[in-house]
Amino acid sequence: MKLTEIINNNQCSLSFEVFPPKRSDLFDSVKTAVEVIARLRPSFMSVTYGAGGGTSSYTLDIAKDIKERFNVPTMAHLTCVSSTKETVASKIQEIKEAGIVNVMALRGDLTPELEHSDRSKWAYHHAIDLVRELKEADADFCIGCACYPEVHPESRNQAEDIKYLKEKVDAGCDFITTQMFFDNNLLYNFIYKIREAGITVPVLPGIMPITRAVQLERAIKLSGSFIPQRFKTLVDYFGTDDDTMMQAGIAYATDQIIDLYANGIKNVHLYTMNRPEIAGAIQHNLSSILGK
Repeated sequence: MKLTEIINNNQCSLSFEVFPPKRSDLFDSVKTAVEVIARLRPSFMSVTYGAGGGTSSYTLDIAKDIKERFNVPTMAHLTCVSSTKETVASKIQEIKEAGIVNVMALRGDLTPELEHSDRSKWAYHHAIDLVRELKEADADFCIGCACYPEVHPESRNQAEDIKYLKEKVDAGCDFITTQMFFDNNLLYNFIYKIREAGITVPVLPGIMPITRAVQLERAIKLSGSFIPQRFKTLVDYFGTDDDTMMQAGIAYATDQIIDLYANGIKNVHLYTMNRPEIAGAIQHNLSSILGK
């Protein structure tokens, strides 16, 4: 099933993102966690792609398993940074053969090695290059892309960021999923601006539950997200105890999602961090809204 069929059905939905293991000895534990998450029967699940393609061999295995064993619509991430045309063509063929029709097209994170490499030799420099490649492939893919509700760390300003986002959409992107944010007003303002710029595809807000104080610093470093004072206060007060911080973090993420639904945004994507207990608790908090 194409994800646009789910996104456009005007029903509130909650989807989950999981990631493959970084090492082969972690595969079984990650697979077990993913299976528990899949049994929650979210609207769909996405499986990420390791930085620089480091864990790419597991992405498709997990995505295919979710689809075939649990009948949950699945999306596989695909990155192109530093990849050759031949490598990307091979990965696209593998996705087709696995029966996966939904692909998240990403440039990919720049590892320290890639940041200092000779980029002039790269076949792909931006996600738009991968979107075009997927559109030209002999397959009818449903293509998603990423966006930043605030601004991409490498963009000079939000206007430039939105300009490049429109180019990705014009190249064939069917929907966009946001990076994490902790203030819904930033998202509402972002959606207004992209609609003014002529970007009309669906936007899926990406919500990251912060359930440990140490995650907040990592989240800021990763995305540069603005942290509202009420959330800082929450972390300051509850962050010293693991159990209370988990409960408070789940409550904050739930509140964000309820506010999004109440403001007409029907589809929300949850970054689960491969933790079934967090995904399950948030889904339970929304059970009547989701009809679960």
